[in-house]
Order: sequence, then C-alpha cells, then structure tokens
Amino acid sequence: MNVIETNNLFKIYRQGEIEVKALNDVSICFKQGEFTSIVGPSGSGKTTFLNAIGGLDTPTSGNVMINNTDITQLRSNKLVDFRLRNIGFVFQAYNLIPVLTAKENVEFIMLMQGSSPLERKTRSKELLESVGLGDKLKRKPGQLSGGQQQRVAVARALASKPQFVLADEPTANLDSTSTANLLDIMYRMNQEENMTFIFSTHDQRVIDRAKRIITLEDGQVISDIMQ
Repeated sequence: MNVIETNNLFKIYRQGEIEVKALNDVSICFKQGEFTSIVGPSGSGKTTFLNAIGGLDTPTSGNVMINNTDITQLRSNKLVDFRLRNIGFVFQAYNLIPVLTAKENVEFIMLMQGSSPLERKTRSKELLESVGLGDKLKRKPGQLSGGQQQRVAVARALASKPQFVLADEPTANLDSTSTANLLDIMYRMNQEENMTFIFSTHDQRVIDRAKRIITLEDGQVISDIMQ
C-alpha cells in the first residue's frame, strides 16, 4: 500500500531573472515499511523534497498524497494537525527546546496531541531508555553531547507514534559509534513496528543500511534502486 505519493512535483525559486527548479517534475511512491535513502549532491533537491512531503513547504505545482489525503490542499491549521498525528521529523540541527529536559522534549509532541500525563510520562521514559538515555531524563540539551541530543530528537520523533519518519541528514554531526547506534534504533523501529523511514543523506553508512536508494540531481529523479 502506498502511504506517500508525489505527482509531478515542482518547486521553483526565482532569484531576480533566474529561475531555479529545486524540484523538477518528481513523481515517487513510497510503501508502508520502507527504509529509504534520498541521495544526491548538495543542491540536488533532497531537503526540498523532504520538506514538501512533510508539509513543511508548499510545492509550486503538483501534489503530495498521504493515505489518500492531498496535503497540498489542506488549510494551515489542518496541515499542522495532520503533521502532528502522522509524521515524525528528525532534523540535522536537532531542534530541541533548550529550556526543556530530554524527557520534556520527548513529551512535548504528546502534550500537543492531548495525551494524558501518565501516558506522556510512561512513553517518554520508555523511548529514552530505548535510545540508551534512561539515565539522562532530566538533562537539558546543553548538558548532552551531539549524539545524545540526536537520540533525544529520534525519541521525540517516535513519541507521537507516526506512520512515517522523515530524517534530514540525521547523522551529519555524529561519530561512527553514535551513527551506528542511531541507525540500529531506527532499523529496529522499522522492523518491529513497520514504521516507514525516509532519509535525506550524504552518509554512506546510512545508504548502506537502506533498502531503497533514490538519487536526485538538479531536482529530478535519475535513479531508483532497491537493494
């Protein structure tokens, strides 16, 4: 079953007289449970594509269907709610809230969803333990290493029990050990919960773990390979 489908997706930026096609007629389908890497040189459209399918950016034309819902047609408040309940995000810059503890950062999404205090407490603790941070619940981001912050970000992305997770260069700032641990966590979630993961990456370690590799260049799909 296709969970995400893009149809003739264009994203065009204008810089004075110059027109840049960040996405140039991209049509791709993703099935439930995929573990996919989007690769390509800098400026190829990887992050733009993730932002489009995650509803963080509006394409110039074309549409994005998620579970038969055209998210490009949703009003702003409906789109925010849709993202909250269906999509988990992992960003290169972590995007943790600095004044909150690790546990509070993970709980924040569930708080927005209206989960009960007990559910938030239980799930946040379980997730942080699953990423090896059970002893860092009360640490704030500034008291954690880069690898630890990224693991908190992964726990936060999984807290809402999303159908799929979008990860933009999630290992860019991590050492080999932290990268391996992070990929193990994501792969386990993919296998055990059939959660769909889509990565934008330059990292060969991520690419080697992917089941599908889609290559973008100049905003176009130039190859789509299962491995």
